[in-house]
Amino acid sequence: MSDELTLTEPKDTLPATGEPLLTAENLTMHFPVYGGFPFKRKVGAVKAVDGVDLQVFPGESFGLVGESGCGKSTTGRMLTRLLEPTDGRITYRGQDITRAGRKQLAPIRSEIQMIFQDPYSSLNPRQTVGKIISAPMEINGIEPPGGREARVRELLEIVGLNPEHFNRFPHEFSGGQRQRIGVARALALEPKLIVADEPVSALDVSIQAQVVNLLQDVQKELGIAFVFIAHDLAIVRHFSQRLAVMYLGKVVEVGDRDSLYNAPRHPYTHALLSAVPEASLHDDDAPQRERIRLTGDVPSPINPPSGCRFRTRCWKAQDVCATEEPPLVQLSGNRDGHLTACHFPEDGDALSSGKEIVMDEALRRLEK
Repeated sequence: MSDELTLTEPKDTLPATGEPLLTAENLTMHFPVYGGFPFKRKVGAVKAVDGVDLQVFPGESFGLVGESGCGKSTTGRMLTRLLEPTDGRITYRGQDITRAGRKQLAPIRSEIQMIFQDPYSSLNPRQTVGKIISAPMEINGIEPPGGREARVRELLEIVGLNPEHFNRFPHEFSGGQRQRIGVARALALEPKLIVADEPVSALDVSIQAQVVNLLQDVQKELGIAFVFIAHDLAIVRHFSQRLAVMYLGKVVEVGDRDSLYNAPRHPYTHALLSAVPEASLHDDDAPQRERIRLTGDVPSPINPPSGCRFRTRCWKAQDVCATEEPPLVQLSGNRDGHLTACHFPEDGDALSSGKEIVMDEALRRLEK
């Protein structure tokens, strides 16, 4: 099998040390909800992100995982300052950029780029591919050796597209090809940090490994740090050295990939990992990962549960979970940097005898 279709083997890493490249403290984003007639007034707020703390170190890949609607993409947009936080603080290379104006952000914009989730709405349909990819260089006054057109053609080739497509428009490409154009645009300025929001979700399975390996090669050669947002836990484990698990606007667990995948402590992390299908080609008698079926729906972010937000779906919830919000701390037995927000954490064993510890009754009847 060629290298383009095979993921390169990840290396074991310890928690990052030194000065962080980007720091978010108590990051909050509340979207107002208006109601009433004929005069509208604010009646509430969607608490998309509600007090997130994270650090990204130079040259590392930091993964962000969770269910749809948990606030991952909103967090990524705040880190790039595409959204202004309601509260909290964002620090980049020691500089507070939370409320920075356009002039203050100008020299930082070229160092922080983003790969957007939707490859259809993120590209201007009135511009050619060459114009779209060269726009960041034109805006920042960068003239690469050989000219901008040569650099654009080189980037197109790097991401697996034909350099002759320089003069084509976005509507002439498939969704996966458009996403690769977005990757090329993000790499145009050789940034220090890239926020990748579902960068391979729109790609064909046959080229997902090619793009992930490409991003890893670029990271090693240029020292680019990544905030890697994705649903595919296998890709996140392969690409990210550290990762955080989000639920309903909160980070419930954070740590290095070995700790979170091999010894998760939060019940929600267990539930996520149990959703990953496993296939054993050699040993049919090997223990299988527990099957966890969460009951109920995700609560509304307009009126989240008190205390621990996961308690309404958690099989270990008790009275204290409704009155006290668990802090994000390092539990006894965890590696350095492995933090968990839970009053009654799991023992850390990701494997069990295979019994179903939580089962939705409707799913149980369907399976019978």
